[in-house]
Amino acid sequence: MGKLYVAGIGPGDYESMTIKARRILRECDVIIGYTVYVELIEQYFPDKEYFTTPMRKEKERCLLAFSEAGKGKTAALVCSGDAGIYGMAGLVLEIGREFADVEVEIIPGITSACSGAALLGAPLMHDFAVISLSDLLTPWDTIAKRLKAAAQADFAVCIYNPGSKKRAGYLKRACEILLEEKNPQTVCGVVRNAGREGEGIKILTLSELSQYEADMFTTVFIGNHETFCLPGRNGHEGEETQPARMITPRGYRL
Repeated sequence: MGKLYVAGIGPGDYESMTIKARRILRECDVIIGYTVYVELIEQYFPDKEYFTTPMRKEKERCLLAFSEAGKGKTAALVCSGDAGIYGMAGLVLEIGREFADVEVEIIPGITSACSGAALLGAPLMHDFAVISLSDLLTPWDTIAKRLKAAAQADFAVCIYNPGSKKRAGYLKRACEILLEEKNPQTVCGVVRNAGREGEGIKILTLSELSQYEADMFTTVFIGNHETFCLPGRNGHEGEETQPARMITPRGYRL
């Protein structure tokens, strides 16, 4: 039998990959993935055979991975973050019903809700919802209903895919829905390029977030009614030694 791993590579830097994901990628024969994700990791595994497909060629990517595994190779299909969270794991398993001679194993990775939250502090310490604003596969009406329901339930909310060149203004639309239920001063945070070159964070209010220009490399965090901003600290010469932190308390007594 051939073997196909579906591996989450986290943000893409070597240190943020799980030990198991690194081992799988060292030991496999061939690595398949979206062009951008392959470019992030090929420097760490230069001796591998690589195949890539562009955006919106997910089915073709899966079929290519099964084709390589069907030749008796050990293949790894890589996904950014976690393969089972807006990744390829589900599609691979569905397509895999037609490839009984290939064994599939899912390797978890660090999704941007985790890597981004760690940079901001602790915005997801209590119940939270993760919602993607991409309407390529999900109608906007459905996304809007989920945003409203999450706001009504006072969940902290993590937003994936908040904007792109073709979806400018989607984050503003999402904030307008949330503002129907949430206080404009609700503490929010944005993380861009978590774990990658150009990494940056910003803490702002929900009202300010509605004017923020986000792209596909941004993850957005919106607090619940208890979320607060812990001020940063400066050293003796004024340099910042501890940045401000976004905290959603779980309810521990201090």
